[in-house]
Amino acid sequence: MNRTRPVSGYPAAQLIDRLMEARKQLRQFIDVLPADGWLGPRAGHLNPPLWEYGHIVWFQERWCLRERPDGTCGPSLLSDADALYDSSSVPHDIRWDLPLLQPAAVDDYADEVAAAVAGRLRSGLGNDIAYFAELCLYHELMHIEAWWMAFQNLGYAPPPELADVAVPQSAQRLTLPGGEVELGSGTDTGFIFDNEKWRHTVSVSAFDIDASPVSETAFAEFVDAGGYRRKALWSEAGWTWRTASEASHPLYWRQEKGSWQVRRFDRWQPLGEAVPMLHVNRYEAEAFAAWQGRRLPVAAQWLRATTRPEFQWGKAWEWLRDPFVPYPGFVPDPYRDYSQPWFHTHGELRGGGPVTDRSLAYPGFRNFYLPDRRDPFAGFRTVSAD
Repeated sequence: MNRTRPVSGYPAAQLIDRLMEARKQLRQFIDVLPADGWLGPRAGHLNPPLWEYGHIVWFQERWCLRERPDGTCGPSLLSDADALYDSSSVPHDIRWDLPLLQPAAVDDYADEVAAAVAGRLRSGLGNDIAYFAELCLYHELMHIEAWWMAFQNLGYAPPPELADVAVPQSAQRLTLPGGEVELGSGTDTGFIFDNEKWRHTVSVSAFDIDASPVSETAFAEFVDAGGYRRKALWSEAGWTWRTASEASHPLYWRQEKGSWQVRRFDRWQPLGEAVPMLHVNRYEAEAFAAWQGRRLPVAAQWLRATTRPEFQWGKAWEWLRDPFVPYPGFVPDPYRDYSQPWFHTHGELRGGGPVTDRSLAYPGFRNFYLPDRRDPFAGFRTVSAD
């Protein structure tokens, strides 16, 4: 096994099946996309679905079929593919204006690439193709989560009913002793992303942490107490965002007959005591924690808490106090733009949300978003102040 780029050891048939299953999930969204939704509104947090579909196919071809042993890139099956779908070189703002393939033509491109990838996997499963097949699988699953986010953001009805996000909430706080915590992953973990490399230890002081993420009804208490109007609770950057955005309550919330409701895709519902607060940005999470005289956890605290059976996670991406930064000795993997461009500007999250594929919901996975993003399925919990 390549110790720099470890893989999970799936046989070729399983990799092919998993890639096919991911594409079926994507097709569920394509099949219910509104007729006028292929381009959709221009927004910094959205991609036009017509571009995103082509990009997902292009990415699989780029890394599974075109990557050469010397690091150079072979030709595409599609004329001008790189000029249309390479996210590293195609500016976000022009993706609505490109001469994109129409859906039926993307379908043909997708079928051709999928057949060629399956043929290559069956012909011999070396470490390189195994690594790139896994990379493309997880890349597609991340984009499927982005489609969930877009459907929620735009109020579209989702394909299947979303699994119930309610979990037994606990007011309990777990007390954990100080000591050393391992951050990062090693070669024994299977496939890992470059920002997880490599495992190293850090020290953490004793702390207490919420056993459950903050719930919708708990966050409503902060809103009703005037939390969005109290500048002292917000960081400088957070208050700048709040005043510029004129936010006075969470995204997707409204008051109806004196009670808060939350929109889940195309339906309005009452808040839930057992539902984790979702779609808050890091600034909102920080302000709530400050209102309680507490803070957001750092990664080492969050990871230490996962060793306790009472610690409930996996129903929300959880904002951490940490900025998204490289671990010591970081070296980018072949897809160099996965992590490196986003260090120091984005915030780190852990845990996995209600629409996250379970293969990406493991404690060591480091998600990252700009701190003002409210469209991810992101929530938080709090820890004792230092």
